[in-house]
Amino acid sequence: MKIEIIGAGAVGLLVASFFAEMQANIHLITRTEQQAERLKENNLIRTNHDGTKSVFPIDAATTLSGDADMIIIAVKYGQLQDIYRQLHTVKQSTPILFLQNGLAHYDEALQLPFHQIAFGSVQFGAQKINGHHVAHKGIGSMKIAVARGEEHLFSPMVAYSSEHFSIVFEQDAEMMLLEKAWLNCFINPLTAVLQVRNGKLVQQIDAFQIVKNLYNEMIVAFPRFADSFRLEKVVALCERTAENTSSMRADLLAGRKTEIETIVGAIIKRAQMEQKQLPVLQTLYLLVKALEESGEQM
Repeated sequence: MKIEIIGAGAVGLLVASFFAEMQANIHLITRTEQQAERLKENNLIRTNHDGTKSVFPIDAATTLSGDADMIIIAVKYGQLQDIYRQLHTVKQSTPILFLQNGLAHYDEALQLPFHQIAFGSVQFGAQKINGHHVAHKGIGSMKIAVARGEEHLFSPMVAYSSEHFSIVFEQDAEMMLLEKAWLNCFINPLTAVLQVRNGKLVQQIDAFQIVKNLYNEMIVAFPRFADSFRLEKVVALCERTAENTSSMRADLLAGRKTEIETIVGAIIKRAQMEQKQLPVLQTLYLLVKALEESGEQM
């Protein structure tokens, strides 16, 4: 099975490394020729959760081959418009898996002409060290849900599941993405504004009070999550990824545009559609937007 992964950022590199470890036929599609050459010359290096290193030979290029059995799209939401244009050369029967944070890409992707479309939600942590080196930060699963087409065409990926990289199938793609965006709302904007690692949100008294206030208003706005989504779930994630830098904080540190719109903005819009207000989350949203607008690296 030939799998092409579009995007050689933190998530793309980490997923490629675990698939390569399980002997999958992986081809990485990079944005630059330089990164593709570095990957082919130096191999793909992964620093494991325990500090050890693993090395995998990898094939990389800047263009799609046109003969992949499956395509995984692992770029950030802001890059998707360019990717959509590249996909016009791909057969419409090719299964496509989207791995983006937030909700904005869900409706967009389903407008594409492909017959087999699935969405993924990554629960692990990944940090890009350089163009051919990635660190595994926080063990977790990759959830997959098919939104259009047949699950059996995506299920072969289960063969590449492992102890530190489990692949789990869910039934409702939109609900899966909504839950991940919901969870991200507690960590990403607050760590970005406070400029702290994830664990500080539950270790610092004042920061944790903001987390609790945000949780209470989210439950009021989305009471359907009250039974399945306890505050303890947020605490557990912060503790499990205590030393991690959230993607939103990392973007601000690097002076990049964040995913505030597709994650937090999407949840705020959902609440507004149900005539609910999220004042704490709205404030965090505006603070991140203001930090973005300043253009200053943190």
